[in-house]
Amino acid sequence: MENKEVNEHDISKPHRDNHCQLMLALNGQFKLNIDFENVEFTAPALLCVFPEEVHHIISVQDPKGWMISFDPSLVNKEVLQLLENKINNPFLLQQESNFCHQLTILMDLIEKIQAENTNNYTQKSIHSVLNAVLSLIAGEIVSNLSIDKTKENRGIVIKEAFINMTKEHFKNWKQPAQYASALSISISHLNDTVKSLTGVPVSVHIQEASIMEAKRLLYFTDNSVKEIAYEVGYNEPVYFGKLFKKVTHLTPLEFRKKFRDQDYPSHH
Repeated sequence: MENKEVNEHDISKPHRDNHCQLMLALNGQFKLNIDFENVEFTAPALLCVFPEEVHHIISVQDPKGWMISFDPSLVNKEVLQLLENKINNPFLLQQESNFCHQLTILMDLIEKIQAENTNNYTQKSIHSVLNAVLSLIAGEIVSNLSIDKTKENRGIVIKEAFINMTKEHFKNWKQPAQYASALSISISHLNDTVKSLTGVPVSVHIQEASIMEAKRLLYFTDNSVKEIAYEVGYNEPVYFGKLFKKVTHLTPLEFRKKFRDQDYPSHH
């Protein structure tokens, strides 16, 4: 696990990690790109980047704060899932709030413990404080969510379970029925719930999970479009190409060129 002052963080080429990153920015203006979408904000703010999300920093002015990278296996699973499902990136903070003050104390503590790194328990201490940081954030998110109707909450639970499943199974499960069956509900109930909460039907979410992985593969590999089509579960490269264009308004190769080749000729 590493802990960096934000102002040392290199303004790097896009990359995807198998670890999580948490940034607490106390000062500065930030412009980043996460999964091919630009995110701009002014501190104080929190930002969480989860495994597999492609991200890079476009520009930063006067940054102050911390960036921590950690392996998801080291932290409480429920807390991490809550963050992944519920946190708004960026999560804007009130400078004077207790919450912001407590986070600052804990991040500063992690940095101090790490600097001393004197014995076998140092890493354990850091992980414990990190879990405290994440739990604190989770608590803040939960208290900000207006808990209205149980029925609606049940719907949200179904929607989130479904979205998490699409990330895992998009390659082999292309039919809504497979997700409905895994969730032990009817296809129409799944579709009505997902559509009412997100505005889009189940089938579109399944396609989007495949397209997101295809974007990442176009970006990070030199595989052909045909190979990528197979890898995200489409045996007909022509159909895949049309679907990709329908969703992104670019062909797969135009996407690769736009996001990779022009900006980073040396990037492979």
